Amino acid sequence: MLNPMDEIGSDPLESPPAAPSPSAPPPPPLPAAAGEGSSTALPAGLQKLDPRWISMRRVFGWIRVAVYLVLWIIATLILTLSGPAPWILVTVVGAGALWVVLMAVQAHLWPALSWRRAAYRLSERDLEIRRGVLWREVVTVPRSRVQHTDVSQGPIERSFGLGTLLIHTAGTDHSRIGLPGLAHDTASVIRDHLVEVDEDDGV
Repeated sequence: MLNPMDEIGSDPLESPPAAPSPSAPPPPPLPAAAGEGSSTALPAGLQKLDPRWISMRRVFGWIRVAVYLVLWIIATLILTLSGPAPWILVTVVGAGALWVVLMAVQAHLWPALSWRRAAYRLSERDLEIRRGVLWREVVTVPRSRVQHTDVSQGPIERSFGLGTLLIHTAGTDHSRIGLPGLAHDTASVIRDHLVEVDEDDGV
């Protein structure tokens, strides 16, 4: 199950954030996310992902469940027609049914858990990303390491008004960082802020 949030850069994690500079421009005000205000209280400066990301991830999850369900039905029909021993048929069909049920539970519950654990903080010097349900992760991307940024939108993201911020940093390994779950306007504001030229930023 691919998730753009899994594309983590290692170099930014290893790089300490740069010291603040009086000339560094402050972060721009971010557009309010849909449903904002109902989210859990966060430390100062931290922003939640857009709540519409939960519904979008559920759509992805249910699509996967539908695909696996069709494959399971086809495999069951083929196995039944081949006439295997009853215990083999029961074992294979039962395992497949259990797998589909577990995937359905994950498709519904996991997006909300991931959303509660995900946040980001935009400052004058860097972008901090927090995420992970079982294993927590904090990624700091200094602006001085950012080479270029993109905002991507797939068809389902576009239908929800969301976008994924893609950050390309200096380095050779794992130099691409994705931050999905942003309103498209918010992703564009962060993209423009990260690539603003700052005379005190050196690569």
